[in-house]
Amino acid sequence: MDEGWMLRAALGSYAAAWLAPARWPRLVMLAAALALGLHTASLLLRWAAHGHGPFTTMHEILSSSLWSLALVLALAAAALSEARAAWRLAAPLLALLALWALVAPPGRGHFPPTYATALLYVHAVLGKLFLGLLLVAVALGSVPLARRTPIGARRFAAAPGDARFDELAHRFAAFAFVADTLMLIAGAVWAQDAWGRYWAWDPLETWAFATWLALAGALHARATLRPAPVVHGLWLAAIFALAFLTFFGVPFLSTSPHKGAI
Repeated sequence: MDEGWMLRAALGSYAAAWLAPARWPRLVMLAAALALGLHTASLLLRWAAHGHGPFTTMHEILSSSLWSLALVLALAAAALSEARAAWRLAAPLLALLALWALVAPPGRGHFPPTYATALLYVHAVLGKLFLGLLLVAVALGSVPLARRTPIGARRFAAAPGDARFDELAHRFAAFAFVADTLMLIAGAVWAQDAWGRYWAWDPLETWAFATWLALAGALHARATLRPAPVVHGLWLAAIFALAFLTFFGVPFLSTSPHKGAI
């Protein structure tokens, strides 16, 4: 089975994991494990065929990001019962990435000489870890919102169990902030080594810094203002939307989001 068909088989297994009834947890876990295994093999085959990691084309970025997000969600669900209750809330986002990866051109991309460094992989892994941890935080923070009715102030009233999901969402957001900070530092060191500057305010750097500021603000507000769980969950969802645009909007709109990446 070649890389393309293996990816399609992985996406089918993801769909089975997302659609399987929650009362059959073993089937869900088996389908998720099969999907991750097939997807890993697909990425490794592409890596071996092209001689570099899946970081250059939109197809590669989407596929590798779907894999990393699914892996972080699966690990969180394996470790926490609350994450198992929340992970399905992330399924629409994963489905969007899967469909987008299917229609994105799968051809070979350009691998600039400045990308031939271990710092690229450190930077990329930290970025994917950041996005995965933030997605777990959003899924956990969305549980209080999913429980609400659309009637008046009840949308923002506390319900039993909300505090636990809110606290876990805050913790995962804090872990995501650490990964985001390290990603920016690794990227700056790589930029200095590759292009002779730490920062250039190019589109990707600007949006990444805006995301970092928004997440820092959310963590500070959670610690000082103590917003209601629903408000906190909505704030985290908005930050994830900003991060999503940073990761996938800028590369989609620009073939060279980094200055010097040629």
